[in-house]
Amino acid sequence: MPLATKYLGLSLKNPLVASASPANAQIDHLRRLEDAGAAAVVLPSLFQEQLEAEDAIDALILNKTAYNSPEAMSYFPEAAEGPYGVGPDVYLDLIRRAKESLSIPVIASLNGASEAGWVTYAQSMQQAGASAIELNIYFVPIDMALTGQDVEDRYVNIVRATRRAVSIPLAVKLSPYVSALPNLAQRLHAEGADGLVLFNRLLQPDFDLMTLQMVEGVHLSTPDEISLPLSWIAILAGRTGASLAASTGVESDDDVVKYLLAGADVVMTTSALLRHGPRHLRQLLGGLKVWMELRNFNSVSELRGLMSWARSRHKELYGRPSYIKMLETGVV
Repeated sequence: MPLATKYLGLSLKNPLVASASPANAQIDHLRRLEDAGAAAVVLPSLFQEQLEAEDAIDALILNKTAYNSPEAMSYFPEAAEGPYGVGPDVYLDLIRRAKESLSIPVIASLNGASEAGWVTYAQSMQQAGASAIELNIYFVPIDMALTGQDVEDRYVNIVRATRRAVSIPLAVKLSPYVSALPNLAQRLHAEGADGLVLFNRLLQPDFDLMTLQMVEGVHLSTPDEISLPLSWIAILAGRTGASLAASTGVESDDDVVKYLLAGADVVMTTSALLRHGPRHLRQLLGGLKVWMELRNFNSVSELRGLMSWARSRHKELYGRPSYIKMLETGVV
């Protein structure tokens, strides 16, 4: 059964994409993902702060050892590793080696901190051969003076500047916590975003009551988290020219089907692959095929968006009336 789809203008053999993960920094792991059925892979994010921190350390050491013997070169530290274990100089080489080793698209991921950083590193990723770039915009508006408009303008400015600098497809990984997501989606696409990834999971720290310290932790997503991205994809599908990628809560083939029915062009997963390994992709693909066969769907395009807002006969279910109904029935 053909499962082909398109994402960011790229032709994919099926709608399953292995999203950014620490394990994706290893070529052998990427090969296993492809063998198991991944239609594309997203590399771990490259963080601008990590790059600049290394530059600052090198400059400091060079300054202090300028008049020392040639042995001073040994003072230089090895390339620092980022949050995913990928150093700055290593990252571009990872793109090149992944492109050489795989037959599926390789999507780079960039988490910048300044407009110049987004532009500079995006250009480097394009030159290294990335099939596309995912702009992983992680921004928490702590400043009390920032307005919702300020935050959304920040997203738009990043996309505008990056699009002017590169020609390969761009996806934007968004936070759900913006004031008017449909309007922002429209603005981002108008500025050159080829796709939207819904959603970026913000870190949610806890407090240690014994040490009175903030505990930072990364928790793998679960199917319980699917509702938020599912509803927004359903609302956006068919109403924006940007590709839609579903991210968060994908554990079973049922989750894959739900996201496609909502209108996703591709379904991304990381947590399930970290739990079960690359072979889990075969189970997801197999379950999708069985579901389609039982219901006489001949292609992914036939089922995509069937449950979206644009094609719904009861659009009110996505808005205020549905909330009131839940309150009336005691389901909150």
